Amino acid sequence: MSGATHIANVPDDALRTAIAQAGLDNLDGAFAFREGDELHKPGLGTRRRTRVILRDSAGQERLLFLKRYGPEPFFRRLRWFVCSFGSWTSRMKSPARVEFDAVAAVRDAGVPTMETLAFGQGCPLADGRSFLLVSAVPGESLERRYDDLAEAAPRDDSPLAGRLADELANLVRTFHAAGLAHRDLYLSHIFLAQQGDAMKLYLIDLARVFRPAAWRRFRWQIKDLAALHYSLPPQWRARHWVTFLSRYLGNATEKQTARWMRAIEKKSNTVARRTARRTARRAVGKPT
Repeated sequence: MSGATHIANVPDDALRTAIAQAGLDNLDGAFAFREGDELHKPGLGTRRRTRVILRDSAGQERLLFLKRYGPEPFFRRLRWFVCSFGSWTSRMKSPARVEFDAVAAVRDAGVPTMETLAFGQGCPLADGRSFLLVSAVPGESLERRYDDLAEAAPRDDSPLAGRLADELANLVRTFHAAGLAHRDLYLSHIFLAQQGDAMKLYLIDLARVFRPAAWRRFRWQIKDLAALHYSLPPQWRARHWVTFLSRYLGNATEKQTARWMRAIEKKSNTVARRTARRTARRAVGKPT
């Protein structure tokens, strides 16, 4: 059983050619690629994330991100192989295919995000490797704008205050309305592209996106909203969180809104305690 490679909707021939010349249109080429900047992060395991700049045939530089997944543990690959012939096909996929499908689901929901440019995976029994090549999104993460958000919080004339509450609510509401959950909805994964007062938000880091069962959606929505609540500057939360939540919930009653507020704040406090414990353990050199 041979591996499969798929070139997604590459927007133009110049970029398609550049991808092929770099060897990023096939599995072996992607894993042989040695250029770019490695983006290190704790807990990646066999995963590698690489920032890539390609110059296309028109001389334009293109910023892309290459995600490579090394062989999964044997029994996980065996399950992936066996289930690929049964009714669990949608669940048992290579990690790159999971993320490829997640990007497609987020784009189908109408949420701005990256574009998938190439994807490949080997036979799960013989290889187990997979890769995904995606475009960059414009702007910078809201985490990098943290101080700007805190400073803008009390100013009614700043688009990073009230306007951002509306844009954030629209982004998260649209995402959740599609039945999706993110599982890492922190400021670092929401990008803001801004020109003057015009702004557009993009959602990234979709590897853990999934579609929970209907009866579990509230739980996962609360988890997403709590992560966002925790990562926002306290000054911004104090001034604009109520506006954000009212826009997110739409026509909710006061009782319903209060229920969501309590659940989000309770979970946000849990996130804060866990983060504090991990930070303390790292400070003394203990594994997290």
